[in-house]
Amino acid sequence: MALPLVSSLMRKRKKPSLVLTLSSAGLLIGAGSAAYWLLTQGKPFSRDLLLGANIIPQDALFAVSLTTEPEQWQKLREFGTKETQAELDKNLVQLRDRFLTNNGFDFQKDIGPWVGDQVTIAILAPKASKPVAKPVATNGEATPPEQSVVMVLPVKNLEKASSILAQPKAVKGGKWIDRTYENIAIKETEGQSGEKLSAALLDKRFLIITDNPKATERTIDAYKGKASLATSAGFAENFPKIANYQPFAQFYVNIPYSARIATASPNRRLPAQVLTQLQNNQGLAGTITLESEGIRLKGVSWLNPNSQRVLAVENKAGKMQNRLPTETMMMLSGGNLQQMWADYVASAQGNPYSPLMPEQLQNGVKSLTNLNLDEDLLSWMAGEFSVSVIPNSPKEGSSDNFRAALVFMVQASNRSRAEAALKRLDDVMKNQYQFQIRYTTVDGKPIVNWVGPFGTLTATHGWLDENVAFLSVGAPVTDRIVPRPNNALASTSLFQNTVPREPNPTNGQFFLDVESTAKYFPLPIFLPNQRTLLEATRSVGVTAAVNDSRSTRYDVFLSLKKAGKVDPLPSAAK
Repeated sequence: MALPLVSSLMRKRKKPSLVLTLSSAGLLIGAGSAAYWLLTQGKPFSRDLLLGANIIPQDALFAVSLTTEPEQWQKLREFGTKETQAELDKNLVQLRDRFLTNNGFDFQKDIGPWVGDQVTIAILAPKASKPVAKPVATNGEATPPEQSVVMVLPVKNLEKASSILAQPKAVKGGKWIDRTYENIAIKETEGQSGEKLSAALLDKRFLIITDNPKATERTIDAYKGKASLATSAGFAENFPKIANYQPFAQFYVNIPYSARIATASPNRRLPAQVLTQLQNNQGLAGTITLESEGIRLKGVSWLNPNSQRVLAVENKAGKMQNRLPTETMMMLSGGNLQQMWADYVASAQGNPYSPLMPEQLQNGVKSLTNLNLDEDLLSWMAGEFSVSVIPNSPKEGSSDNFRAALVFMVQASNRSRAEAALKRLDDVMKNQYQFQIRYTTVDGKPIVNWVGPFGTLTATHGWLDENVAFLSVGAPVTDRIVPRPNNALASTSLFQNTVPREPNPTNGQFFLDVESTAKYFPLPIFLPNQRTLLEATRSVGVTAAVNDSRSTRYDVFLSLKKAGKVDPLPSAAK
């Protein structure tokens, strides 16, 4: 039953590149689909690790475990708008028809009775015993080596699962043969063109299916005690940090192996400096669960144990949301701006895909202000900081030239250097850009206003409690942050229900009120169909923390709209 299903899958598609594979998997995960389980050989299941982690070879590039529970998929379908609901249903029907209906199967009747509540799919790195010539695509360009696919299906009904191997359906253009490897019976195809399917039943508990006989042998070796995903560096120590009962989905990305494969891609070849930086990282994993109001992702990343890099454990964020008004549309905070910039510089140097090259920002600050970014500014910014967007709410007779204000706050680690830098900035704005510098006070605190040549208030800076400096550009919002607002962003139900409370203490948070922001600004496009996805989203929250000198934790929550109760999927065509 499952073999013809996968046979159709393998025969009808060309092997994808790693970039396409990970991109597709990333979209699946972003929609809410990955789950977990780890099994220890000969022992009961462990719910703290990925299903099949002691079966999947250690050099797997990517692994994702998906729920088979219809109730969870039904819950996912209820999120979003009618438009996103229709798009999801269309994709589900296409998958069902291609891999089940077109092969004469019905999941509930033919697959559900014997399979467990999760299945895992892994992409293995290419493995050659000797150097081979670089493969060349039909267009003459070099192509990266192909990867193998492994599926792990836990068996809850041995009799029905055994019948799959005993009586597989005929393979078009080929036949099934029997062989053994390490005393384990294997059923595989021969004679047909393309991939050679291979299947084996391990310990009467797991049915494994691959598209390559060698991949089956590597999988059996891993199960017999050789290097498996469960024994890879940092995996067993970090995966339990994101464990959750009955998640919708869970995933793992092997960063070093994936980086090497990406380097072989002719269209996205990575420079040596970038590859070196990526080698400092070992793994990225996440668990996704469906909640009543949205989708939650718990993630963890960890460094290569041989890396000389260590993380600074400074989880000192979590106060800036108490300084912002309730109507704040967006907030990004961190515990140490100086350290954050140093980490970014280390990862961005030589990386052509970085959103902003450090040198460009440094040169831009120097050109515009004649200040040195590192020496004059960041040298006193070793405390908590935030960048936020506050909408304009013009009072009668006030200026409404700006729709919102961009507000930057930072706790100064050296106030005297900060005051000197701000004084130099005032001089630049006055002498170089002909702004008027006006001094005033708000609630007894000194405030400096920059007034443009046409009399428009353009920016304001000053000091809040606890040596926190602020700079507001755009709409006048000083009276809403000085003094500290009684009703702060942190007290709103939207913020509390969106931004995860764990991990705590935190090294940084992110909040975006998607609905309100969309009324003021068009958001930059990063993903295909982003407009449709944003229309289905109410808000986004992220909380991060440096777990220890080698790992970082992330919690993400997407608050989603609900399209209402959904109808059953259309019946399969007969």
